[in-house]
This record gives sequence, C-alpha cells and structure tokens, in this order.
Amino acid sequence: MAEKKEKALVLCSGGIDSTTCLGMAVDKYGKENVVALSISYGQKHDREVKSAKKVCEFYGVELYTLDLAKIFTYSNCSLLKGSEEEIPKESYAEQLKETDGKPVSTYVPFRNGLFLSSAASFALSKECSVIYYGAHADDAAGSAYPDCSTVFNDAMNKAIYEGSGKQLKIVAPFINSHKADVVKEGLRLGVPYKYTWSCYEGKDKPCGVCGTCIDRAEAFRLNGVPDPALTYEFED
Repeated sequence: MAEKKEKALVLCSGGIDSTTCLGMAVDKYGKENVVALSISYGQKHDREVKSAKKVCEFYGVELYTLDLAKIFTYSNCSLLKGSEEEIPKESYAEQLKETDGKPVSTYVPFRNGLFLSSAASFALSKECSVIYYGAHADDAAGSAYPDCSTVFNDAMNKAIYEGSGKQLKIVAPFINSHKADVVKEGLRLGVPYKYTWSCYEGKDKPCGVCGTCIDRAEAFRLNGVPDPALTYEFED
C-alpha cells in the first residue's frame, strides 16, 4: 500500500512573505499536495486578494477564500474600511516611537490568531497536516505586530497541535528571520514577486511610503535586486 503523502495549507495574502511560504511548500510537497487560503478581513482594498489569485495560478495551487470582515466591524484599525484613522506614512520604527509600547495602528486585533484558528479547521477538513504562514521578525520587533512573535507562534502551535488531536502543526519558516532573508529565499526558489502586493493602499502603484512599502523596498535593496512589482502592469 502506497504511503499517504503529507499535505500543506498555506495562508496566502498575496504579499511577499506568504507567497514565499507558498513557494517553499510547493517545493517541498509538490503542488498537488498544497492548498491555499486567502482571508478577507474588511481591508480597504482587494489588491492583495487579486495578487493571491495570481500567485496561486502561477503555482497551479487551488485557492480558497474566507470572509471574516464582520469580526472586525468595531475595530478602528487604520487598514479597515470603516476606520477613521489615516494609514501612517512612515517606517514602523518611527511609528513605535509614538505608541508607548503598544502595537502600531495598522495592527488588526489578533488577526493572526483568528486566521490560524480558522485555517486549522479548514486544514483538517482538507486533510492537511501543516499550516504555513509568513510571520517574520521585522513585524514582531518592538511589539508592532505582537501576533507575529515567537512567543505567540509557539503558543498557537501548541494550541492547534493539541486541539487537533496532534494531527496539525504550524510552520512559520521566517519567525526568526528578517524580510531580506525572506526575499533571499524567494529569489532562490524563483518566487514570482512581480505578482505580489504589499502596500496598504489599493492604488494602481504602491505608495512607497507606508511601513510595509518601506520594509519591502529595503528587503530588495539588501538583496541587490530591483523589486519586479514596481514595473509590472497588474491586470485583473
């Protein structure tokens, strides 16, 4: 009797980190053993969802979608449609100087906790044994995004492993790495970064001045290559 192959679920936002995780999962398990899940949370634009579709088409991986926007109805996070807050036009380090140790305004309340819990239920239904997601050390720094930290990841991993009857675990390959390391690995794997979207704004081109745009530009600069998304003409 042939041994049953392990399957992976990748939380796919359409950004650099999750797309690199998708590339890693396909490289390890084969595209036929990988599924992707894109979760909407009431964000101000759908560019990242469109990017998720593009990268999944590139890899030949089936993409499922889930809408959790209602859970964040009462949040004033600046990324959300109903927010009165402006998205900051500065680096995370600059933003943290003004937060008094609290998360930055683009932190969606416990988003990764909710995403991972939802993904766990879905992954078990699809007979997956691992969930990949793209949390990395730059986002966790200074508690900008506390649900990207190693402490959080370890706690969620234990909860999901135990709560699934020890059938499912989390893989966060970049939890102790910087964004430049993510890009380095993606370049090695030939990840299609031209399809990815990181900007918090949903315009035709990235704004270049929000925290995630600044981090993205620096990651490519440190790898000595231009960001292919800056010259790619995105089509729906």
